[in-house]
Amino acid sequence: MAKRSKAYFGLGWILSIILAIFPVTNWLFGFITRFQRGHYIAGILQLIGIGEIIFYFADLISMIVYKDIKFFA
Repeated sequence: MAKRSKAYFGLGWILSIILAIFPVTNWLFGFITRFQRGHYIAGILQLIGIGEIIFYFADLISMIVYKDIKFFA
């Protein structure tokens, strides 16, 4: 059995990339994922919008390259 990706609640890699492309789902799912992994400060920074652009591109790049959210999570 294939190992499932951890990104975005165990969804498939292609579906996670599609969700990461849209800023609203990237913002919401990135926040939830960071809180689930215990990175509360990064989650709060993403939620209030201070690092929204940085987190958007970091999540998108890490989702494509590593198939998971690696930066700040």
